[in-house]
Amino acid sequence: MSLLDFEVVRLKTPLLPRLVPALTFDAFGWCESDWLDWRRDESFEVTSASTGENPAGMAFVFLRECPYLPRELARLHVGALARPSEWALAPYGIDTATDELYRYLERPRDVLCLAAKNLDALVWGLHDWCHFHNHGPFESPAWTEAQCDASALVWLWLNRALLNVGEPVWNERCRQFLEVARERFVREGLTLDESLYDPERLRSLSRTLEQPPLF
Repeated sequence: MSLLDFEVVRLKTPLLPRLVPALTFDAFGWCESDWLDWRRDESFEVTSASTGENPAGMAFVFLRECPYLPRELARLHVGALARPSEWALAPYGIDTATDELYRYLERPRDVLCLAAKNLDALVWGLHDWCHFHNHGPFESPAWTEAQCDASALVWLWLNRALLNVGEPVWNERCRQFLEVARERFVREGLTLDESLYDPERLRSLSRTLEQPPLF
């Protein structure tokens, strides 16, 4: 642990294949995703449920000036996980960041790191990280969110040892995300492909991503 009372953990975030209809995105994988630096402290806990509400204790902290994105003082949201003078992406700015990072072709990991105090905050941060790498017109929100959900859950599985997240906790997170997704699809009058949240399918995807290249 540093004198700043947080440590930085580098999480693997490889790009998943597109799992949703093609028209969901106009620039899927415009920027290759590879890793995300995550700030954590000793109080990190894994019991907070994911209900679809905005998570407490989460912020994307700026690594450098980024004048085209809305900002707030990071400590307002994550306390000692940020230095007193650091700024973070304003919580209402996720969609703006998705658009503007794509517009300026800014690699997200060069601009932002994630500070998250609990598992709910972390998985929604991973969900947003997927948004930042895959631009879409957001004309099909339920499908857009489903791709980001699947990415977050696979990345959580890939990094489970670093996070000290066991399989039962991960399985429960898949179930919670499925419940949130069902509500989204009902609101839009669409039929959800529930296999997108099937733990075995997601584990299979993670095994594919972990395989070394053939050349």
